[in-house]
Amino acid sequence: MFDDKMPVCTPLEQIGEFSLIKHLTRDLVSRQVSTVKSVGDDAAILEFSKEQLLISTDMLLEGIHFNLAYNPLKHLGYKSVVVNLSDIYAMNARPTQITLSLAISNRFSLESLEEFYEGVKLACEHYQVDLVGGDTSSSRLGMFISVTVIGATDKKDIVFRKGAQPGDLLVVSGDLGAAYMGLQILEREHKVFKVNPHMQPELKGYEYLIERQLKPEARKEVFDLFKSMNIKPTSMIDISDGLASEILHLCDQSDLGCKLFEDRIPIDPQTILACEEFKMHPAIAALSGGEDYELLFTLALKDYEKIKDQPLLKIIGHMTSPEEGAQILTQYGTSTSITAQGWDAFLKKSTF
Repeated sequence: MFDDKMPVCTPLEQIGEFSLIKHLTRDLVSRQVSTVKSVGDDAAILEFSKEQLLISTDMLLEGIHFNLAYNPLKHLGYKSVVVNLSDIYAMNARPTQITLSLAISNRFSLESLEEFYEGVKLACEHYQVDLVGGDTSSSRLGMFISVTVIGATDKKDIVFRKGAQPGDLLVVSGDLGAAYMGLQILEREHKVFKVNPHMQPELKGYEYLIERQLKPEARKEVFDLFKSMNIKPTSMIDISDGLASEILHLCDQSDLGCKLFEDRIPIDPQTILACEEFKMHPAIAALSGGEDYELLFTLALKDYEKIKDQPLLKIIGHMTSPEEGAQILTQYGTSTSITAQGWDAFLKKSTF
């Protein structure tokens, strides 16, 4: 006999595609004045005046980008939105709308999708963006998520990956490596669970790391800080694939080298402790881990006084001539070339 307290699981075939979309989006609220028509017609209508439009799309695939054994659907919905918003903030613009497309297998119920959409709606509310469209489809391979984000800003305010100059400061927000170590902990506990399902996961003391992996945040406050302090970076990128990879992108796009100081890379104490436990150098987690979604940017020396006392921002190096290459000065005083060893979706064997 079934327990009366067990959650109801409504098969999706009982509701149908159009009713499903209507059900999941029934309480959406439009927050942006640029949203003229949202969900409910053949296309959304957006209206911008003097601002330029920015568009970015990301895909998340079950088994590649997330594992539902330890990714709660509500957190996954939130994260799916946030990682896309980060791309818009990385161009010094504000995100305004998103579209969301899902492909799902028949093992997902209506209630499980409601959980996912609850996370999506929370992210939209927190970052003041509108969900204005998307699509749903069936899948034979689990869950597939595609989010497109739309942003806007004045043309003069856009920051690209290129534009840095020799001598510019290399600056990062927040701290690095925590999301990667959170993933290591979740993967370890998942392996233990598969061997013995009666074992409870040991997560106490790792709360910050796990939150950074399962529920990251886009750096809206850095975008707001730039505006309030009248700062415009000379180049910028978000850190999704590891600090080393993103630094090399900035160097390549601006045809420059850089000098990165290992001892200036911001790493949370909890990340350091976890690295010791996994017998890993903390700098490796920061340089190659990824999924931090912090902002990495270059800034002209004239703006140093504006940011030197900002606790959210850390100067970690400076840009150099292209002949000097991208170098990291280690804590032991030796200099070595920066190499990217983080996530690559098309490599048969990734570093993780």
